[in-house]
Amino acid sequence: MKVLLVGSGGREHALAWKLAQSKKLDHLYIAPGNPGTAAFGTNVEISDTDIDNLVEFARAKQIDLAVIGPEDPLAAGAVDAFAAAGIKAFGPSAAAAKLEADKAFAKQIMRANSIPTAESRMFTDFKDAKAYIASRDEAVVVKAAGLAKGKGVFVCDEPSEAILAAERIMVDGLFGDAGRVVVVEDKLLGQEASILAFVDGRSIYVMETAQDHKPIGEGDTGDNTGGMGAYSPAPIVTDKLLAQIVREVLVPTVDGMNRNETPYKGVLYAGMMLTQGGPRVLEFNVRFGDPETQPILMRMKGDLLEVMLAVCEGRLDQVSLDWDKRPAVCVVMASGGYPGSYEKGKVIQGLEEAGKMDDVMVFHAGTAKRDGEIVTSGGRVLGVTALGETIARAKARAYEAVDKISFEGATYRRDIADKALKSS
Repeated sequence: MKVLLVGSGGREHALAWKLAQSKKLDHLYIAPGNPGTAAFGTNVEISDTDIDNLVEFARAKQIDLAVIGPEDPLAAGAVDAFAAAGIKAFGPSAAAAKLEADKAFAKQIMRANSIPTAESRMFTDFKDAKAYIASRDEAVVVKAAGLAKGKGVFVCDEPSEAILAAERIMVDGLFGDAGRVVVVEDKLLGQEASILAFVDGRSIYVMETAQDHKPIGEGDTGDNTGGMGAYSPAPIVTDKLLAQIVREVLVPTVDGMNRNETPYKGVLYAGMMLTQGGPRVLEFNVRFGDPETQPILMRMKGDLLEVMLAVCEGRLDQVSLDWDKRPAVCVVMASGGYPGSYEKGKVIQGLEEAGKMDDVMVFHAGTAKRDGEIVTSGGRVLGVTALGETIARAKARAYEAVDKISFEGATYRRDIADKALKSS
């Protein structure tokens, strides 16, 4: 089979690595890809949002399956465009992708289907949002309703902080059109967990659990990012708790999307807060999480391509996957200044040395090739991922690899997976 993988981040490097292991694969193209993905296929200089040219390329190369990695092309209708051209595509339609692209839509789906989540209000006018926030005594979370690369969420303990966040989004236009609607919701307390599942419109296959680390600073301090690291499995999610999440969240979401006439196919990601009152949905994503994908795929055994085909063909109930019992830990190395402004073009040293380590993969997220050298080209630069017999050993292995890599301004957290160590 010929496969076109769309995207250029750490998630796509991990997907390319896993897809390349399939016996069904004849050739893998990645658009636009990165220096890491080039080791597993052919990078193609087409933007992941240039849907017309992506479809034209797929036709010319007689692509059998398109795999859409990022949320932007999914929200823009990439799967619909490939389907119209008679090409199978893995991922939800634009209508179904609103679960991530429009937080107001997601809240409506959750309310209509009694899915546990935080109480919330939606606003299109800053004055109304300001008045509501000022009337609140408890901490709130202010979210841009649209796609904001994981940075559109502000957790505010004081009303003044929340008002300022709403003003930055709605008046200053911090996230452009993505902030046209703002969601203000109660702050939930507890630990987060990432639950990812394959969905073919009716069947659900839950992957191994994971936990992301959103804030830039150790101890979960500082601004939110796209994710500074992740580990799998998350010990806090017991079998009983996972069964509850499937029963109370995943099943009613898939059923609700069918009733809404926006059937869901692809990967459904439920970002959960595990509160004292039970699990609550923080957000839905409509694709593999980044950086959760890296440790999850490190542990996945079996043929990812076969599972993706089964999703597209509505026969997910006929496939199964085995999982490496060893935990995996991913540490994100980021550019100095991220998630704010940062410089690009810093030469990265030590990639080859770290890549030679057993049970270690260095996934490229924001890199480029310049004059024969690998340089930084994004906020999140690398996802250094390792397996180990225990979470502690996986963490130690990952940081051993991190210590072999260097670039000017490199920043990363040293406490990835510490929550798992405390709860295990």
